Amino acid sequence: MTIINAVGNPSVVSALLLALFLAIDAGRAAAAGSLDSLGRFYDNVITYTARFDQVVLDEGLNTIEESTGVMQIARPGRFRWDYEPPNEQTIVGDGTRVWIYDIELEQITVRPQEQLLGRTPATILAGSGDFTTNYEVRDLGPAGSLAWVGIRPRDNDSGFNDMRIGFEGDALRTIELVDGLGQTTRITMNNGTENEPAEDSRFTLTPPEGVDVIDESLE
Repeated sequence: MTIINAVGNPSVVSALLLALFLAIDAGRAAAAGSLDSLGRFYDNVITYTARFDQVVLDEGLNTIEESTGVMQIARPGRFRWDYEPPNEQTIVGDGTRVWIYDIELEQITVRPQEQLLGRTPATILAGSGDFTTNYEVRDLGPAGSLAWVGIRPRDNDSGFNDMRIGFEGDALRTIELVDGLGQTTRITMNNGTENEPAEDSRFTLTPPEGVDVIDESLE
């Protein structure tokens, strides 16, 4: 299941969004080897923008779904994912709330960002606390052109069983998430840029006229 189909499933959305935050904010756990790339991201990357290709694979690594789009992150805590046709969807986090806009259904769902991302924002998005308290981080070594880092939650509340982050040199290239059903969501970044100015308007969402808004952040 991808973000496209995960509007009603906060744990899946949480895991996919968390992946990018970890790639940018988890470097405090880095020590040596391929983990140095995470450290560089933590120390130096404030904004990040890339096109992405996303594919969901079943247990036999057969393709279930494919999608493309553009993502943008601005630390701390702001992000935007724009999925392109035929599955148009926009997901915006303003640091407090997450706006999930299903363009075909003409519906926006608003949820508290902390609730959607579980208990991680206080330690990950703010860049404080010890990341390794909740996650095991390990150097998986090289495979092909990528150097891989593994991230595994220490409990069962994170919405994923395992995460792998692949770097080509210092460039973030691939994120893989394995869920409890054995499905793998693979996100490949293309043409990534770091630390370019980010307009604040990119991280807000004004509901278009006629679009229904379900605001769960007020509950």
